[in-house]
Amino acid sequence: MKKLLKLLFHRCVVVAIGLLLQVFVIVATILGFNEYFMEFYWVCIAFSILAVLWIIGSKSNPAYKIAWIIPILVFPIFGGLFYLLFGGSHLGKRTKKKMSSLNREMQKELSGDFKAESLASLGEEAVLHARYLERSALAPAYGNTETKYFPSGEQKFEAMLAELKKAKKYIFLEYFIVEAGEMWDTILELLLEKARSGVEVRMIYDDVGCLFTLPNDYAEALEEAGIHCMAFNRFVPILTLRLNNRDHRKLMVIDGKVGFTGGINLADEYINRKVRYGHWKDGGILLRGDAVWSMTVMFLSMWHLQRDEGEDMTWFRPERETYPDAQGYAQPYTDSPLDEEPVGQTVYLNLINRAKEYVYIMTPYLIIDDAMTQALVAAAKSGVDVRIMTPHIPDKKIIFEVTRAHYEALLEDGVKIYEYTPGFCHAKTFAVDDRFGVAGTVNLDYRSLFLHFEDGVLLFGQPSVLEIKEDFLTTQECCQRITLEECRALPWWRQLLRDLLRIFAPLM
Repeated sequence: MKKLLKLLFHRCVVVAIGLLLQVFVIVATILGFNEYFMEFYWVCIAFSILAVLWIIGSKSNPAYKIAWIIPILVFPIFGGLFYLLFGGSHLGKRTKKKMSSLNREMQKELSGDFKAESLASLGEEAVLHARYLERSALAPAYGNTETKYFPSGEQKFEAMLAELKKAKKYIFLEYFIVEAGEMWDTILELLLEKARSGVEVRMIYDDVGCLFTLPNDYAEALEEAGIHCMAFNRFVPILTLRLNNRDHRKLMVIDGKVGFTGGINLADEYINRKVRYGHWKDGGILLRGDAVWSMTVMFLSMWHLQRDEGEDMTWFRPERETYPDAQGYAQPYTDSPLDEEPVGQTVYLNLINRAKEYVYIMTPYLIIDDAMTQALVAAAKSGVDVRIMTPHIPDKKIIFEVTRAHYEALLEDGVKIYEYTPGFCHAKTFAVDDRFGVAGTVNLDYRSLFLHFEDGVLLFGQPSVLEIKEDFLTTQECCQRITLEECRALPWWRQLLRDLLRIFAPLM
């Protein structure tokens, strides 16, 4: 009986019932207008036309526009309404004001570190990459920074524990998924111990990412235990477009001196203590040195946006230390769906378009638009060795089918595609020409590129670039190479399904 009551009052059940009640009310209202059907119908038509005109005039990705326009025209009664609820990232005046204030604060803290021209010794491409992120994402490139790439969650977890034990002033965490288990329980024990000793601990977790893994009052429980915590963009049973924008970042910052990011969340599947989709292949990176200040400002900006509170960021800036073994530059950056600047996509496109020898990519999803497709194809046609690694065992079957729907167009023009046969590949990495690399949270799909809050680190001449390359080549040995013949051998109905899924991929 207790288990039944617990299930009935589980947060997900309550949310589902709330959403179903709203759908019922909407349908009942429509039926109530039955005697005025024609008037109601033409009002809906007019509303849908206005929605289509709004979409056409927006700055959204063209594929995203088409994916919305088709269902609106096919289902004019509901299409416009659903776009209003789920179709964009519209900012209210209050949020715009806060965003402007935070941008000014970030500009104040970071613009003094801008040094794109200092990368000239690494070539003109390095300067152009760095300058774009300085101007579009307020993200400086830093020298005097050591980096270490981790080809698995297990290795990153071990390093995280070692660094957490050294914390003296503050610890910041920002994650999409947190779940009780060996990984999170061990980290939480350390965080509580540090909080009791006077270290300031702050944590942000995404409420939708943790919908099935954490109780509704988890943030309040951590606050009572001494950890400052908040759930990003609370998921409430109200139909609203705010549900579109999630915090997909995975940041850990310790004393402003050490920072971690990558694809690894705080749950046991990421360190293979729990097996769900075969072996979990992931990637992460550690930064130690000047570049961690940028990651600190990233976290504090998100904290202030959510908490609506200001504080002097300079208090968190550590005394500068010298790292004589540091090589090259590291440029941490974030991507926000609220500024209409596709930072994550542009970083990837710039790397692909300027590659001369090779581009090696790991991504769990390959759901790309024409711009990305054409960039990959053009590079391959130019003689660049373009290789993409995706999972062989999917975590979401429909999304996996959409990923495979993009294979044929790439394979036809020389892009090589490999599937990680032991399980699920969740890493999000680029290695380019032994010169540039990226490790972060940005998937090659529409949600990551246009709807989510994301982060990454662009690497210039760092040893970690070669580590990312080596990880790709080592992992490739246990992958299955996909051939064009395999894609074309599919039955007609499955080919048709993939064509349809590709049209609506931006909505998934």
